Amino acid sequence: MVPLADLFNHKTAAEDVHFTSVSSSSESDTDTESENENANDENSGDDEPVAPDFDSETEGFSESDLELSSTSENEPTFMEMIMIKDVNAGSEVFNTYGSLGNAALLHRYGFTEPDNPFDILNIDLDIVVQWSSSLFSRRHSRRRLSLWRKLNLSGSGSEDSEYFEISFNGEPELELLVLLYVILLPEEKIQELGLASSSTSEVKETPSFLSNKDPECRKKLLLTKSVCRALLSLADARESLYGGLNSLEEDVRLFNECCHAVDSKLYHSLMLRISERRIIEKLRSFASSGAGNFRTNSQTRTRKRAKRT
Repeated sequence: MVPLADLFNHKTAAEDVHFTSVSSSSESDTDTESENENANDENSGDDEPVAPDFDSETEGFSESDLELSSTSENEPTFMEMIMIKDVNAGSEVFNTYGSLGNAALLHRYGFTEPDNPFDILNIDLDIVVQWSSSLFSRRHSRRRLSLWRKLNLSGSGSEDSEYFEISFNGEPELELLVLLYVILLPEEKIQELGLASSSTSEVKETPSFLSNKDPECRKKLLLTKSVCRALLSLADARESLYGGLNSLEEDVRLFNECCHAVDSKLYHSLMLRISERRIIEKLRSFASSGAGNFRTNSQTRTRKRAKRT
């Protein structure tokens, strides 16, 4: 714990101050360099001040390591507080704990922020497997999951708790789209792509839906009509974890009636739930727009075939 640093509250993407750690050796080196620079300035007759290069002598201080450390046993490290913008007299000075969504802020620090641009939604791999098993046999689901792993893909988190992130804008990770695509591919298509191998080794040749270097083109290839429907099903499954007692509108009403000073736990839990449910809505919009693009492209191809005939 650093008492002075802990006085500052966090403000997402709008901090006023940065804390950096500086070793005594780097400080002495900087002093020597400054003396040499001053001597050169005097010889050159240039009176313009030289701005210190903080990047060369400091390293960033993250939210998890705000404790004083030492670069060696006999070399102490101290902290510098750097104002990064002007603050009006009497105004609160804010620090940053990092680019964290509300789930991370609540878990680590016990608070949330409205309209946090770093909010994400997690969809556990277990939810995807349950969805797949509701449509196909368990054997099919296990084989396609194994095939997906052969493509050197995985979700976030640990092997015991794997999940996929949905961004603040409702866009799913590429790894999730690939998994859904592989699960839904017909067996003959798996054979065509050369993916049907009984070997446990990795797939030797990159499939066409992953070979394109443009991420937007890859997503367009993966966003088939069936994948978009799968995303809508996953959105419903993820929202069902809230119990289905209240709608998003009801949560918003409860939040507006909640007093932070009286019940901070309810306030922040509602804030987090509202943030996540809004991302679920955006995921549904993403999936629906993808399906819409699919229908438009299909209609265009149909019209072209009709013109040829």
